[in-house]
Amino acid sequence: MTTKKAAPKKKKGKFEPGDFTLKVKRSKAGLGLFAQSDIPKGACIIEYVGNILTKQQEDDSNSLYLFDAGGGVTIDGAPRWNTARYINHSCRPNSEIEIYKHRVYVLAKRTIKAGEELNYDYDKEYWSEYIKPKGCRCLKCQPA
Repeated sequence: MTTKKAAPKKKKGKFEPGDFTLKVKRSKAGLGLFAQSDIPKGACIIEYVGNILTKQQEDDSNSLYLFDAGGGVTIDGAPRWNTARYINHSCRPNSEIEIYKHRVYVLAKRTIKAGEELNYDYDKEYWSEYIKPKGCRCLKCQPA
């Protein structure tokens, strides 16, 4: 009988999302994305994906899920298969965005505990135009 050796585990790169269990469910801000397992500080949680738009499509779009990935690349993350679209804004976020090679990644700023909602700062321009007029509903601004 021969035994097969397991291949050594390949170390995940900084921009390779981990195998974290995430769940979309109700939050104070509508639907949110929640960690179902602990996520270590610095881990790549998920990639923000969607349709790549031309400049004309971007100009004609009414989507609230447009993400400038640099170099003239705009991602429309509106499709529901983009699970990262459910990550809400927070003025005290537990995650942050990093753009690498025109791709958008969400990384943990600190250890995120199972059951915790994922959030990042949407930036001043988006906040001023879409969040401020309705009132920010993040945990920092709307305590329990």
